[in-house]
Amino acid sequence: MKFGALIIGDEILSGRRQDKHLSKVIELLGARGLKLSWARYAGDELGMLTETLKQSFASGDVVLSFGGIGATPDDRTREAVAAALGLELALHPEAEAEIRARFGDEVTPERLQMGEFPVGSAIIPNPFNRIPGFSINGHYFAPGFPVMSWPMMAWVLDTHYAHLHHAEDYVERAVTVWDCYEGQLIGLMREITADFPQATLFSLPTIADEGQRRSLELGMKGPAALVAAAMARIQADLDRRGLEWTAKA
Repeated sequence: MKFGALIIGDEILSGRRQDKHLSKVIELLGARGLKLSWARYAGDELGMLTETLKQSFASGDVVLSFGGIGATPDDRTREAVAAALGLELALHPEAEAEIRARFGDEVTPERLQMGEFPVGSAIIPNPFNRIPGFSINGHYFAPGFPVMSWPMMAWVLDTHYAHLHHAEDYVERAVTVWDCYEGQLIGLMREITADFPQATLFSLPTIADEGQRRSLELGMKGPAALVAAAMARIQADLDRRGLEWTAKA
């Protein structure tokens, strides 16, 4: 099972707002022994957003989506989900109850519109202000506000995917190699990749600013035993070459 992230909003694409969701999704998944397989950004234009959602529904992946479920005309996520699935929008009874409980006598048609979801959806509770998100076909839709969406997505992962928490034998380990060029270690990388095909090597060089030391993050990800064996080989080779390295936390 793969997890994807969909971050929606013209304000992200224009730079009026800086995305904070991607790093948080990685954190939420990682704390549960899960990992993010892909991420996409999309604007609010209905046609393109609908096409993006058609593709993500067809993937069969679990998708955590942020943004575009408010009551203003530029919030088109609900409409796009319905169009992508060929469904009608309807006021969800549980969402209506939550919205009425939140606003009491101040309920308006515009506020109730925030509870209109594609038919067949389930609600995602919102602990901040009780206006729920919704889920359908393995996709989970929350507002763009982190104070709301992050606890809502934590609830999704703990409620619907607890059986997957830490179920996969997967770890990541790395070292920082100092004053080293990537090209110096290509041979080592090829050997490790060939000898440990069920794990994945990664290499992340930095370009040092003036006065800073050049460094290279070199590591492995995959089954714990294979990663441990591969990293032992890498560290021994670095020592043999006389290169300075430090383990990453």
